[in-house]
Amino acid sequence: MSGLKRLPLLFKQPVRRASFMDKMSKDVRSKNPLKWTDYGDGLNASRPPKHADIVVIGGGVMGSSVAYFLRRQAQAGVSVCVVERDMSYTRASSALAVGGIRQQFSVPENIYMSLYSAHFLRNIKQYLCVDDRDPPDIQFNHQGYLTLASPDNAHILEENFKLQTELGAKLELLSSTGLKERFPWINNEGVEVGAYGLENEGWFDPYLLTRSFQQKAESLGAQYCRGEVIGFECNQVDKGMGVPGYYQGQGKRIKSVKVRMPNSPEVIDVNCAMAVVCAGSWSGEITSMLGIGQGSAEDLLDVPLPVEPRKRYVYVTHCPDGPGLDFPMIINLDGVYARREGLGGNYVMGSCPFPDQTEPDCDNLNVDYEFFEENIWPSLANRVPAFENLKLKSAWAGFYDYNTIDQNAIIGHHPAYPNLLLATGFSGHGIQQSPAVGQAISDLIFEGKFVEIDLARMGFERFISKRLVKEANIY
Repeated sequence: MSGLKRLPLLFKQPVRRASFMDKMSKDVRSKNPLKWTDYGDGLNASRPPKHADIVVIGGGVMGSSVAYFLRRQAQAGVSVCVVERDMSYTRASSALAVGGIRQQFSVPENIYMSLYSAHFLRNIKQYLCVDDRDPPDIQFNHQGYLTLASPDNAHILEENFKLQTELGAKLELLSSTGLKERFPWINNEGVEVGAYGLENEGWFDPYLLTRSFQQKAESLGAQYCRGEVIGFECNQVDKGMGVPGYYQGQGKRIKSVKVRMPNSPEVIDVNCAMAVVCAGSWSGEITSMLGIGQGSAEDLLDVPLPVEPRKRYVYVTHCPDGPGLDFPMIINLDGVYARREGLGGNYVMGSCPFPDQTEPDCDNLNVDYEFFEENIWPSLANRVPAFENLKLKSAWAGFYDYNTIDQNAIIGHHPAYPNLLLATGFSGHGIQQSPAVGQAISDLIFEGKFVEIDLARMGFERFISKRLVKEANIY
């Protein structure tokens, strides 16, 4: 914790600096040449430009948050181009996520990012409102997480609770008896203790958050382009051009990003000063085009970006006699979760595969209904007896940008490419961390360092130095 910096401004003003665009009148902004496209649903995204100062690869919630903060913080004349191959977001992880936010982590950086993002989301109408449009409503349900622990794992949850509260999270630690008193609908058998979030936890609509970031970023001048990144053109960095914080100036610089137009063989080279990879589950494929993971230790390209897609199922059920408004996002002892969806007796449920099961095939978005019957329903019916009478209504599958090494975010520069930044590998935490990460990437570019939250430990270099960042989860 000693290396982690928390500024007094953290919970007072997530966006610290008024940008050039903010200082201009509405009429002047509407005529500003930086505003290439009309903000809207993004389906009519423009062609990529021949030049953009910063190219953001991926226009989901992470890429759109980065684009928003870049344009908010940018000096006049700094152009931002966002390249996204699926502007409908039909297969995007952002749109298919559950949309939860919590501070119940054991890594301080994750706790801080979640606290920052919670403050941003609570004030989203102030930050992401676009001119005369209706203020964005992401349907934030302020209901805490309830994480349960068995006698064997109670000490881990208690240690996590101590850290979380020390860093500013508002939680309550409940004994097995206290759980039953607070939540009469629960079966507390096998539960030693539970941690319940009192503030800044809950869930929201991830699709609406993605669109809100996108529309605001476009209104500030970010250009969204539909296309697929298929390669890069790079220049060698001279050995004598040492860059502070890098390995004596070794490596290359990205000169341009090659974007193939949809339904066409045409490829446009977008010359740029910087590129930010926010491609989610496919970030590993993008960076492999730069030779990352295919070189040697001497050129800092021997370690691949450890990000790949992992498929997760989400099930929507109906139980008219189930718990009501006092039902939080409950995390059972085995990691199976459930939360309320609206007020009509509907619930969202799911889980990661159990240790003895293989990961699902990521070539499609098909749903495994047997997984629900064999794993999800029995677990939750035991913990919440009313769920014995639930009925499965629908289901969907989505992808995580899964960090295969330590399951935590990868944020910051790549050591072999001084003008390449990464914001990926969130392993299911990307939706809730997106505001904090957007601010962090913007600070790295414009300030040359992390300002709000010190995320240096989350950089790619940890895979080279073997200083991994792991969560002490209780399941």
